[in-house]
Amino acid sequence: MKVKVLGCSGGIGGKHLRTTALRVDNDVLIDAGTGVADLSLTELSMIDHIFLTHSHLDHIATIPFIVDTVGAMRDKPLTIYGIEETLDTLKKHIFNWSVWPDFTAIPTADVPFMRYERIRVGQKLVIDGRTFTALPANHTVPAVGYQIDSGKNSLVFTGDTYINDPLWKIVNRLPNLKYLVIETAFCNREKQLAIASKHLCPSLLAEELAKLERSAEIFITHLKPGEIELTMQEIEEFAGDYKPRMLQNGQVFEF
Repeated sequence: MKVKVLGCSGGIGGKHLRTTALRVDNDVLIDAGTGVADLSLTELSMIDHIFLTHSHLDHIATIPFIVDTVGAMRDKPLTIYGIEETLDTLKKHIFNWSVWPDFTAIPTADVPFMRYERIRVGQKLVIDGRTFTALPANHTVPAVGYQIDSGKNSLVFTGDTYINDPLWKIVNRLPNLKYLVIETAFCNREKQLAIASKHLCPSLLAEELAKLERSAEIFITHLKPGEIELTMQEIEEFAGDYKPRMLQNGQVFEF
């Protein structure tokens, strides 16, 4: 299994700053932020599944363009997976004929370009030998993270999250955990903003990582542009014992 980072920034501004999207092999996306726009037409047409963590724009931005661009090039619908609240938001506020056409009815309801599949926290979906499990998250809107399991090793992606004890109870039971990708959106001087928006800052990150009882390579995602260097310095100060590294756009994990 190969997971490539298409975007891992908390904002935009330059060719290296793309919002959240991970591509699993050639056919699965975890979130669909602005990084997906760097894929070629052929690469876009190969995406069969998109697993969403939540409904915020930086995580769903390219879905309307993907389905509009390559829907007619494909021989089956693009499947969008999400918890009920996330899918309801897409239906009501994006694919509603006002903001964007409803591609679950185009070209016909019987043969659409896109379909939804509701998932629940704890649910496992197996796609070509790869297991995707929705994990609990704690954000300002209903949200999940994901465990991506190759059968040999697992990568856990927290998605956008705040203090999240239920996550660690699950992660600490994973025998094959290899990578942990966890967000830290704000520096410590913006701790109150992090709390209000249910994100982490370096001091909160350190408190969360103290709950991790398994060995893993830890990578930091969702850093805000303009604060990247400062936030990583503070992460080194507060959580350096866990050897966290900054996730990089274009980074590839093979496991």
